[in-house]
Amino acid sequence: MPATPSTMPGLGTPAPDFALPDPAGQIHTLADFADAKALLIVVMCNHCPYVVHLADKLAELARDYQQKGVAVVGVNANDIDKHPDDSPEKMAEESKKRGYTFPYVHDASQQLAKTLGAACTPDFFLCDADRRLAYRGQFDDTRPDQGAPTGADLTAAVDALLAGQPVPADQKPSLGCNVKWKPGNEPAYA
Repeated sequence: MPATPSTMPGLGTPAPDFALPDPAGQIHTLADFADAKALLIVVMCNHCPYVVHLADKLAELARDYQQKGVAVVGVNANDIDKHPDDSPEKMAEESKKRGYTFPYVHDASQQLAKTLGAACTPDFFLCDADRRLAYRGQFDDTRPDQGAPTGADLTAAVDALLAGQPVPADQKPSLGCNVKWKPGNEPAYA
């Protein structure tokens, strides 16, 4: 199956509100991150080879940027009935294995993923201090079995935001496995 590209929603789009549970049942909301200098929402899952490829580097970058005031939240919107490897129990195992220091929440209704315009895993949405979309696109140019991930594209965007500079305008779509929509819940763009 060919890789699915991200939809590249319009820059400046406001971050949608959400209230989603992590595997322990704790609810995380957009308001929880109100004091952050930026917010990175990553639509991801446990088993997609595109996510697996960069998961350790994502964990490393998240730790570094959280120390600089950037909030990070991982969102798993996959249909867990058809993809049990993405269940909350497996999400907890993945968080521990990778050393994720950010909330990894389950979007069971798939509403947040739809509102973001998420199409693939991983799909990155970086919002500025006003919670407006400043970057959407790829982590970097690497793909599974094609070089070690660097996070170069995402890093350039976050660094620019933190420095008060314009985010690079050349934003390339992320590529990955398609979001596993529940039957009948597929958005028009899927």
